[in-house]
Formats: sequence, C-alpha cells, structure tokens
Amino acid sequence: MQLYDVLALLTVLAALFGYINFKFLRLPDTIGVMLISLVVSLAVISIGVIKPALFDQATQLIRGIDFYTILVRFMLGFLLFAGAIHIDGRQLKKQSAYVLTFSTISVLVSTALIAVLLFALCQMLAQPVAFIYCLLFGALISPTDPIAILSILRKAGIPASLEVRVTGESLFNDGVGIVVFLCVYQVAKAGAGHLHPGDVLLLFTREAGGGILLGTLLGYAGFYLLRTIDYYQVELMITIAIVMGGNLLAEYLHVSSPLAMVMAGLITGNKTRFHGMTDSSRDYIDKFWGMADNLLNALLFLLIGLEMIAIPFKWPLLLTGCLAIPIALLARYISVLIPIRLLHFRSGFEKNAIGILTWGGLRGGLSVALALSVPAVMQGQFLVAITYIVVLFSILVQGLTIGKYARRLTANSPNAAKAPGAPDAP
Repeated sequence: MQLYDVLALLTVLAALFGYINFKFLRLPDTIGVMLISLVVSLAVISIGVIKPALFDQATQLIRGIDFYTILVRFMLGFLLFAGAIHIDGRQLKKQSAYVLTFSTISVLVSTALIAVLLFALCQMLAQPVAFIYCLLFGALISPTDPIAILSILRKAGIPASLEVRVTGESLFNDGVGIVVFLCVYQVAKAGAGHLHPGDVLLLFTREAGGGILLGTLLGYAGFYLLRTIDYYQVELMITIAIVMGGNLLAEYLHVSSPLAMVMAGLITGNKTRFHGMTDSSRDYIDKFWGMADNLLNALLFLLIGLEMIAIPFKWPLLLTGCLAIPIALLARYISVLIPIRLLHFRSGFEKNAIGILTWGGLRGGLSVALALSVPAVMQGQFLVAITYIVVLFSILVQGLTIGKYARRLTANSPNAAKAPGAPDAP
C-alpha cells in the first residue's frame, strides 16, 4: 500500500473507533481506540479459521504497514514536540535532577535487570536466546510512555510536581531509550568482541549529546524567526518545519531525533510562546499541536491493536511473554526506587510516588516499533511477541486501573491536589 492509502485508512478507522468509544465505552481516548482495534483484530483472526483467505489478506495488509518507519521516523517527532511544547519550563527546571535521573539511570538499571531476569527465565524454559538479545529486549521495553494515562492521573489528583516528573520522564526517556537500544543493537549486530566499549560510549555520546545540541539550535532558530513576524499561518508552518526538517537533519547527522524534538519543543513552548508570539498566534499554535497530539496518539494506539493480526503467537512465546510482565514491573519498581532513594535527601518525594510511578509507567508503541525493527536472524519474532504481550498488559490492565489506584494512594496524602467534580477514570 502507498503511504497515503495507509494514512487515509488509519485515519478513517481512528475516527470511527474514537466515535464508538466516546458514544458507548467512555474509556480514555487512546485506550478505547486500542481496545476496539484489538477486538477487531481478534474478530479477523476468528473469521480466519472459517475463511483463511480473508485472514491472509488482512495479515498481508497489516504487514504492509511499516510500523517502525511510521512511528519512529514520522510520528514520534511530532508526538514528542507536541508533548514538550506544553510543559512548564519553570516547573521542569525545578524537577530537572529527578527527570534527568529517571530518564538515564532508571532506563539503564531497568535494561540490565530485565536482561538478567529474562535470560534466567529463558534458561529455565529451555528457550535458546542469547544474553545480548535479552539485553536488546531490556533496552526496548524500558522506556515508558505515560501519555495515555496522564489525563487519568490528573483527575486522580496527583501533585503537580509528580505530574511534571511523569511527563518529563516520558519525553526524555523515549530519546535515551532509543539511544540505548541503538547501542545494544550495534553490539548485537557486530558480534561479541567486534565493537569496543569506547565505540559504544562514543555512539551514545554522539547520539544523545548531538540530539540535545541540535534541538537547542532548532529551538532558538525558531525563536528568532517567530519573534520577527506576527502572522500565525506562517508561524505555524515554522513550528511544523522545525519538526520535519529537524528530523531529516538529525537523521543526516546521525544524532538522536527524539531528544532533538524534546529540546526544540521545550524552547518553543516556553521561550518562544511567551516572548516570540502574540496571544492570537499562541492560541492557534496551542490548538493545532493539541489536536495533532490527540490524532497521532489515536493512530498510534490503533496500530498497536491492529498489529496483533500480523504477529505469529506460539504457546512457548505466550508463556514467556506472560512471565515477562512481572519481570518488567519488578525492574520498573527497582529502577524507580533507586533514584528516589538517592535523591530523597534533596527534597522529599510525594507520598506513594514509587507505587504511582511503577504502575503508571506504561509501555507503548515505541517498544513495539523497536521490536519490529529487529530482523528475524536476531530473534526478531521472539522479541516482537513478548514485547507485544507486555505492552498489551501495560496499556489495558495498568492503563485502566491506574486512576483508581492513584486516587487510593493519594487520598491521604497532604500534597495531593484536589480535582473537584472530576469524573472517575476507569
């Protein structure tokens, strides 16, 4: 299928499923869309037992969608820029130590723990999986994506400082997670002994440091251009050009595009919005990027649900995937606990922050996309299957229960923000 055909079909389905969810289910938007697409996928698989030809056509259609390219090379930049543009820079600066620690140390600790535990599990189940591929799984599953449940957490009355930490972590650890994944992937691809630790460190520094530097330059270039005009149509085009042109430039320079988009979005959303735009332009740009964020998230979770059709599940993989769920949760708990204990002397954390950060740390489309990028000769099918199971549990179980869980934990907290009249989240 051509790219336009894919985007048109996905947009129609996202709008239709979004309508069904709003009209009948009333679940959080992205989770509702994904759940409906998952039901449709299961229906197609069931019909395939009776009409194999129909199932084959559906499978070919879904496999024809390059999930990795659509998400990592197109959607992710827009999603991260749209998320960063609405972050309060002053609050983020106050929480910078926590956000930096959660998005680096936590990701690295989680990656290592998951790799060790998964390798031990595979040994117990007689699954012939090399440790480097377990490390690859740890790298791709460690980045969290709490965007889907951030609105639920707000209604649950979590403190504003914890909200900033959750949002900041979700933006930066996507970029750091991809850099860690690329480093591990290069080691796995080159083979043991063919890539020196210095090469890996250089790759990490170039990707992460280069991405942050590029994003800063893009943000300030946009600020200079936007403050010299007052015409919202052109101003809006400039913000879009920052994302699309920035992605291309990051790819050409071999630096981290996600980190570049986060930095560009933070500068645009704080310095440029308040010192380089009129109120009218700011309103138009906020509405556009808010709508883009909602649409792209709906498309992303739709793709996650439909991807089930194309994933070949077998009983050993199902068992390994189900057992990988508690491994991922345990690693998330420990990777949150360590930084909180290390940073607690600087400022006390909110009551029950560990529980909320652990259960609210959802895995999302980025993990699925990274797994799909791994070729079959590098245990690609194994990684895709267990990643998909962990992501499904994360979004459906954790995503649909985090609201009640967070409200229960924050009910007796003196720092809990109140949300009077806010409807209950599932």
